[in-house]
Amino acid sequence: MRSLIDITDFSPEELQELMDTACDIIANPEKYQDSCRRKKLATLFFEPSTRTRLSFEAAMLELGGNVLGFSEASSSSVSKGESMADTSKILSCYADIMAIRHPKEGAPYVAACNASIPVINAGDGGHCHPTQTMADMLTIYRECGRIEHLTVGCCGDLKYGRTVHSLLSALTRYEGIKVILISPKELQLPEYMKQDVLDKNHVDYVEITSLEEALPQLDVLYMTRIQRERFDDATVYERLKDSYILTPEKLESAKETMRILHPLPRVNEISVKVDDDPRAAYFRQALNGKYMRMALILKLLREAEAGLQMPREDTLDNVLYCDNPNCISSVEQELPHRFRPTNPATGEYRCIYCETKKHKKN
Repeated sequence: MRSLIDITDFSPEELQELMDTACDIIANPEKYQDSCRRKKLATLFFEPSTRTRLSFEAAMLELGGNVLGFSEASSSSVSKGESMADTSKILSCYADIMAIRHPKEGAPYVAACNASIPVINAGDGGHCHPTQTMADMLTIYRECGRIEHLTVGCCGDLKYGRTVHSLLSALTRYEGIKVILISPKELQLPEYMKQDVLDKNHVDYVEITSLEEALPQLDVLYMTRIQRERFDDATVYERLKDSYILTPEKLESAKETMRILHPLPRVNEISVKVDDDPRAAYFRQALNGKYMRMALILKLLREAEAGLQMPREDTLDNVLYCDNPNCISSVEQELPHRFRPTNPATGEYRCIYCETKKHKKN
């Protein structure tokens, strides 16, 4: 069954198709009000969420469907030790499509490998968040009139920021994209993202620590919060949490056409005084998320009826072992450790769940 685990599961042409459908939903909502009649969406949220969970629920309800599920791990049988594979098989008996948010990287992939219905990754640990990227892409498209030939600044937590990882994976497939990475050194973009996404796609990018230095150059500023829940050491969080705060004064050097995006929730990284600035697009971005999720649900249910399947990857199973404590393989003992080849010449492989890099000795 075809699912959405990573934003690159869809081609740029398919993303454009989804954006076109979303725009049609905005223009003609009554046309879609019964599109999912008698269909059920299961929302499996093992981590707290407001926008993502409620926008999925609103999306399905506005399509005429129904919603079931839970909003915390303690409400599910996972608290009793049930595996993600078994959970996804059970939910396949009750629903037509499911959306999963999980703190362990790779959990939605495991679900998709075992479910008989489409699975949507609604965020897995610090790995990726493809449906947020769909909201981001539609917002950029509607606000800027294009996605090509833009200078995009990503600011804040670029190390653990799964929304940034997914957005960069999508944007780098478009012509003329320049990226400015703005973060403290401790929260820089992971090396695998720089190597496998930016370098591989020959993207023009720079890493800096100053937001003020970047602002005059930007067409899009993508702000993120410093995420307390991703830090094992609270003292490091306290030291970094106020690294970047966007204010009206700082925006004086920015283009009038620049747009400010944020996946939300915010803490204090964007002053509330910025909210009335016409460049502030983050609340419009949240609404766009509902429309893109409506388009996505329609697409995956249509493809499920047509019998489309996820492509199978060539992997090494239980030859290399992932030591990332945030990987789903670290908590599900019988789950095979699976690695995809990324550089056969050097023997480099990456964990299929979390992208941890390993080398196979010949």
